[in-house]
Amino acid sequence: MGACLVAVGKLAACLDGIVLSFIPVKKSDGLLRRGVVVRYDFVERRRGRWPVRTMCRVLRVSPGGFHGRRGRPSSARALRSGALVEAVRDVHGASKARYGSPRAHAELADRGVPCCVDTAAKLMRRHGIAARAGRKFRRTTDSGRGLPVAENILGREFEPGATDRAWAADVTYVPTGEGRLYLAAVEDLHPRRIVGWSMPGRNDGRLAVDALEMAVARRPPGEGLVAHSDRGSAYASGHYRRILARRRIACSMSRRANCRDDAPMESFFASLKKERTTTSHRRSRCRRGYNRVDRVSVGLARPGPLL
Repeated sequence: MGACLVAVGKLAACLDGIVLSFIPVKKSDGLLRRGVVVRYDFVERRRGRWPVRTMCRVLRVSPGGFHGRRGRPSSARALRSGALVEAVRDVHGASKARYGSPRAHAELADRGVPCCVDTAAKLMRRHGIAARAGRKFRRTTDSGRGLPVAENILGREFEPGATDRAWAADVTYVPTGEGRLYLAAVEDLHPRRIVGWSMPGRNDGRLAVDALEMAVARRPPGEGLVAHSDRGSAYASGHYRRILARRRIACSMSRRANCRDDAPMESFFASLKKERTTTSHRRSRCRRGYNRVDRVSVGLARPGPLL
């Protein structure tokens, strides 16, 4: 590190017109001697601050090569990379910073832009283009102590093969300036579509029940339907289980402290929070709920990148 500071200090000394002879420092090569193109870019960005010849001498590149590169037209590869970067930026902006390299590559392919996923990842990493990160996980399940627990009938069979064969349910919350906005949802695992939801201002006994009743009203279940959830008190309550029994829906629950048994809902909530609620801080519960309640059904019910 000290050797690197010596080399950089020599450049700073040139500002005062101090002429110093170049002293090769072996340990600085690991930091300063990158590719020739990278070093030329370093000189280009700082040519208004330090003399070009001095920077070229410290970085061990040719001043003539630097000036020749400036007057040389861009190569076909550089032009293609620049066009790809602009296409990736357009996809990233259109998705509101939701897409990482795999989904950005899929979108580019849909637009007819030839590019492999590794190239998309490399360009995004090089230019600082990244998907929005989610919030830190917090435990929200309150296991129903003393309430009956059902067996794990679903058994991680997340591809039932037909609609209305397996539903998954879960509860989460979204923080707002007015407090928490609670959300209960029911997902049909075959088309990965939300079929029922509830968004009250508080977490009471009706939260999971309302979401289930909406799902049942919209998609009347037939024989053999399994409704899977975690062991939370909302799903272990007598009210919730009576509705399942009345509709002849088999009750299935995850094993203790095993969130992967309800992985589809965990994945849905993670995407929903990351993609729909972290762009800006909103004060009201209604606005935080995806900018008005009348748009909640659109955000939850439509199949797409979230599901």
